Amino acid sequence: MKTLQPVRSARDWRPEVHNSASSHPQPGIPFIDTDALRFASSDTASYLVHCADPHSHGHAVQLLIERRYAWRGLHAGDAHHHQSRPDCITLVASSGKDVFGTVTLRLDGPAGLLADTLYGEELAYYRQGNARLCEITRLAVDTHHNTKEVLGALFHLIYIHFRLIHGGTAVIIEVHPRHAGFYKRMLGFTEIGGEKACPRVNNAPAVLLHLDVRHVDEQIALLGGTGSCRARSLYAYFLSREEQDDILASLTAGH
Repeated sequence: MKTLQPVRSARDWRPEVHNSASSHPQPGIPFIDTDALRFASSDTASYLVHCADPHSHGHAVQLLIERRYAWRGLHAGDAHHHQSRPDCITLVASSGKDVFGTVTLRLDGPAGLLADTLYGEELAYYRQGNARLCEITRLAVDTHHNTKEVLGALFHLIYIHFRLIHGGTAVIIEVHPRHAGFYKRMLGFTEIGGEKACPRVNNAPAVLLHLDVRHVDEQIALLGGTGSCRARSLYAYFLSREEQDDILASLTAGH
């Protein structure tokens, strides 16, 4: 039975795109408005996934990241690092005033990626092959919600922005070595950079993981929208291709 799906109602559920100065824009990156996408969940009535507004979400996002990092024995660093960057977009999952999930996408460009500090040589190898990279950072989800459902929604919307809007080819992420198995098993990441001390999390150990988004394309087509607990893959909690296409059409309308 499908457990993750947009809630249809009299109000159009699809995202609206705004780029006006009054709507905390991300230049060049269409974002999901606060009333844009509502999800039904197996353990809560519904929740929204939308672009973070630094003015209304900044403090809640900072507290969530600090709490979840501290639970793992890590230091979160500067939670506001990305909020004003035009090459970044931060999504939040919330119900009312409760922000319980967040993730930030950073596009590669002249300023590079945060992972360049430790893994510049590894990333240079992929750039030489004309890879279009992005980086996932500041991922945090409270476990009192269905973590797989929330992660599926957040990751799929990151995929839509990076792959379908910006033509990306690969995702990289720095993670603690003890968490690497989850990303490999559930999403198909592979390790391309060995263990090093990461200064952004108080010199905790990190490894660099890489994901070819062609694998994501295939897994969404195979498992997206099924919500199958028997599939040992996070892609079962992604949206279906049809729902994805509706969201993409709404985000890119008029662009």
